[in-house]
Amino acid sequence: MTECRIVALYSGSGGNSVYIRVADTAILIDAGKSARRLCAALKEIGSDIGMIRAIFVTHDHTDHTSALEVLSKKNNIPIHITEESAKIFDRFSVCEVRKNLIRHTPIYSVELGDVTVSSFMTPHDSLMSVGYRIEFFDGERKRAFGVATDIGYVTEDIKEGLCGCEAVVIESNHDIKMLKNGPYPQELKKRILSNRGHLSNKDSAELCAYLAANGTKAFLLAHLSEENNEPSLALEETEMAICDECTVVAVADPQCPTELKIPTDEEMKNGRSQIYNPWNA
Repeated sequence: MTECRIVALYSGSGGNSVYIRVADTAILIDAGKSARRLCAALKEIGSDIGMIRAIFVTHDHTDHTSALEVLSKKNNIPIHITEESAKIFDRFSVCEVRKNLIRHTPIYSVELGDVTVSSFMTPHDSLMSVGYRIEFFDGERKRAFGVATDIGYVTEDIKEGLCGCEAVVIESNHDIKMLKNGPYPQELKKRILSNRGHLSNKDSAELCAYLAANGTKAFLLAHLSEENNEPSLALEETEMAICDECTVVAVADPQCPTELKIPTDEEMKNGRSQIYNPWNA
């Protein structure tokens, strides 16, 4: 069986980056926070920035892109990004990132050895926003992982992009009651709750239930708001939604690496859901 890893290096309003490795091919989905913090997180999981084959950017917001400038000064890592999202870097006369950018239409695929990374569109209040599906063959068996954060609402494109993925990193940003009763200004609350905002625990859980019924075995709940959510609330909502489906569900830490444990077929036969919160580890 091909050795695979899915690790949220950190995930939250302060920065996001997901490490995915399939055999010897390692990629990053987004590169938020500082380059120093990102490299430290890679080292913490036993990897290194020199092992990264490519970076795939979901959208232009700084919590997903802030490490790219420094990384580009020191490393020639290809950065795959949509043409619209790349415009954020065209605003600056001096920008190291541009030399490494590979610009694409919103729907594109990239082959890295035996791994194919394909995009699908997601609704968010950015220049353009996409999620990614990572596919590969393990012997004769086709496997897939998916990543989708910063989602205003669940579209058919998202369902199609993630359906059949063995493991999924999915946004579970806020508890609706906490957000509505919280300290945020009304305009910001409206933005988060809009169709171009962020996915609530409830909507995320409903998507997880759909995906679990279609074969997804492991979920990493990501991009949780530290002001408008609690890991326990996100986990509880998801656990109730997936009911008796045998799955692994975890919550990504906003500061530290969180690895998603992908259950084996044997574990799927013998166990029920494993719900864990690394924040309390």
